[in-house]
Amino acid sequence: MASTQKHKTPDKVRPAGFPTRDQVMEFITTSDQPAGKREIAKAFGLKGQEKIALKALLKDMADEGLIDLGPARAFHKLGGVPKVTVLRIIDVDDTTLIATPERWEAEGQPAPRLRIVERGKRGALTIGDRILARTEEAGRGWVAHPMKKLAKATEMLLGVVEEMADGKLWLRPVDKRIRKDTPISDAGTAKKGDLVLAEPSGRPPRISARVTDILGDPFAPRSFSLIAIHKHGIPHVFPEATEEEALVAAALPLHEEKREDLRHLPIVAIDPVDARDHDDAVWAEADSDPDNSGGFRAIVAIADVSYYVRPGSALDREARKRGNSVYFPDLVVPMLPHQLSSDMCSLRAGQDRAAMACHLTINAQGKVTAWRFSRAVIRVASVMAYEDAQAAIDGTGEHELLETALKPLWACWALLHKARLAREPLALDLPERRVVLDEWGKIVSVAVRERLDAHMLIEDYMIAANVAAAKALEAKKAPVMYRVHEPPSRDKLVALKEYLATFDIEFALGQVIRLATFNHLIKRVGEAEAKPQIMEQILRSQTQAYYSPQNMGHFGLALGSYSHFTSPIRRYADLLVHRALVGAYGLELPAPKDGTIPDRSSLSQEDYENMGKVGEMISGHERRAMEAERDTVDRYVAAFLAAHVGELVKARITGVQNFGFFATVDGLGGDGLVPVSTMGAERFFYDEAGKALEGVESGDRYTVGQRLELRLAEADPINGSLRFELPDHPAPRGGPMKRDRTRPGSHRGRPINIRHVGAKRGKHKR
Repeated sequence: MASTQKHKTPDKVRPAGFPTRDQVMEFITTSDQPAGKREIAKAFGLKGQEKIALKALLKDMADEGLIDLGPARAFHKLGGVPKVTVLRIIDVDDTTLIATPERWEAEGQPAPRLRIVERGKRGALTIGDRILARTEEAGRGWVAHPMKKLAKATEMLLGVVEEMADGKLWLRPVDKRIRKDTPISDAGTAKKGDLVLAEPSGRPPRISARVTDILGDPFAPRSFSLIAIHKHGIPHVFPEATEEEALVAAALPLHEEKREDLRHLPIVAIDPVDARDHDDAVWAEADSDPDNSGGFRAIVAIADVSYYVRPGSALDREARKRGNSVYFPDLVVPMLPHQLSSDMCSLRAGQDRAAMACHLTINAQGKVTAWRFSRAVIRVASVMAYEDAQAAIDGTGEHELLETALKPLWACWALLHKARLAREPLALDLPERRVVLDEWGKIVSVAVRERLDAHMLIEDYMIAANVAAAKALEAKKAPVMYRVHEPPSRDKLVALKEYLATFDIEFALGQVIRLATFNHLIKRVGEAEAKPQIMEQILRSQTQAYYSPQNMGHFGLALGSYSHFTSPIRRYADLLVHRALVGAYGLELPAPKDGTIPDRSSLSQEDYENMGKVGEMISGHERRAMEAERDTVDRYVAAFLAAHVGELVKARITGVQNFGFFATVDGLGGDGLVPVSTMGAERFFYDEAGKALEGVESGDRYTVGQRLELRLAEADPINGSLRFELPDHPAPRGGPMKRDRTRPGSHRGRPINIRHVGAKRGKHKR
């Protein structure tokens, strides 16, 4: 059958009537929309019996291997990709995200890797995201143009297999934000108690899980970190090519003759007692220059990572993909392979190491008046813990380098610290939790790290070097990867004002917000009992710091130009700053002779062109690492407290909602809920503005910041959650908070004993 009728498409005219195989194939491969049977029939004006014939033709073409049926019942060329399809982002190549089709059924052919071309705001997508995308062939490969970011409903589920009373298996999630268990439709060889990865199947509300990977015992040593690694999608296994290149790079000659020789100086590294790598060391002495009377000369020596990790190398690609090292209580997921991160790039005592040296001249007022950078060779005289260095200075301990190294460092720091105080940076001093494990991975203690002068000393030297690096690059008009911290937004300031009002503290919004505004506020609080939570709230009012080639200043440190230079072993941003310094100040060294790794160690053209995109990417990786580290510490805290369930603990209320209040254990952290349904039969008003629950009859008021004793009712190491009860109102056995394992994910409504009052009636956000 044939017809002379024409059908117009945007780029060409096609004959109507029944099409040939070639015409169908051409339409499928050139259509800008998914090409299903309906679209093909409409394009060629087919009706009635012609549609039946078309169905037969398409089946024949599929059987012959010419086409394949993709998602949404649309056809595409076999071995090709549908014009519009769902992709999952699986990798990043330098700055380009790589995705594969979520469904790929071409037997014997590997799924194609599509390069993502983002438009508009970059950095909105990351590994693990699902997108609806328009695809096209470009050169020898495929590119994808994102149309819509899709919900993560089909993400892999991470949880523990639990067996119910009826013998059925359910997946208990490790994420405490997920309150529903999922029935397991296919457990494979997984058994009760196993930590597993599972693939969701079905449609809401009938979602089930199919176990794909068994990760082992969730309570075994390192399992808490393993949970975080899988939950957050942190790359933790180095490709073989990267490991091999690390061995080659580690064997590069130091070129001592072309480096500044600083091996005669008593340079020391002062680090945490449990540090796994040492990427910075410091030295200082009184300046003999009469023009700088009372001043000092100092050196901040940083591992010369840019010498080993070069632009375009396998090491560079993997480091960029990771963005930073991730530190868990029991292990480190390093940015670089161990041959570099804990060996050749770690500044070990008594061993010659390649370093990037920042030379500082500091006047008697603590101002850095001059700086220069050099590639050097150093030999660290001693690696010591903060506590040991502090003890030597305080006279409660001894160290052979007390006179030659430590005392000059402290004298120089006294000047730097004086200048810092004059600058008035944000004076928040919040505690940091430290999980201590024994050699078998068992929890010994969870404690707050002590804050010593030794910590502030190293911090101030690092800040001085970071500022010097930024200004040195600005002087050469070279690109800088800035560490940016913008002032708080008005919305956050309004929230802070409302919060402070609950403590009868005024906070005027009409003023220009400066750091001094917050510091004066902290001074007004003094040593009041509410100081810790007010400090936390001030911190929450601040914006998130990020990396960018555009300088917006660092509000928290009161600095106009600031970069990260001092930790290139564990932060990709620092590595870029080192490369920029190498190029700007002509610090390149002879190229490797065998050609197995790139010649240059300065910024590449790709580095120049993609600074903005890389900044967005590594800022996201940093947030991912912070969340993973915090989640893991919460799990360790819950595991530590599991032995104390039923006991009374001293706690502090950290948040109040209409369904109850959250509290944290003093000195340990870890948030837990006191559900209002366990607080007796009394009715409670929820005062949203005052962030409080108040009893109607008793007048008992529970508000943010309040300290009280609570009974620890539950501590769940799997998801890191805690649950508390009021000592006088324990939940009855089998009561409303008892978890019903026969009905996972049962409905949770508003408790009957709550009445909501406040600015936004009837609404709440958790």
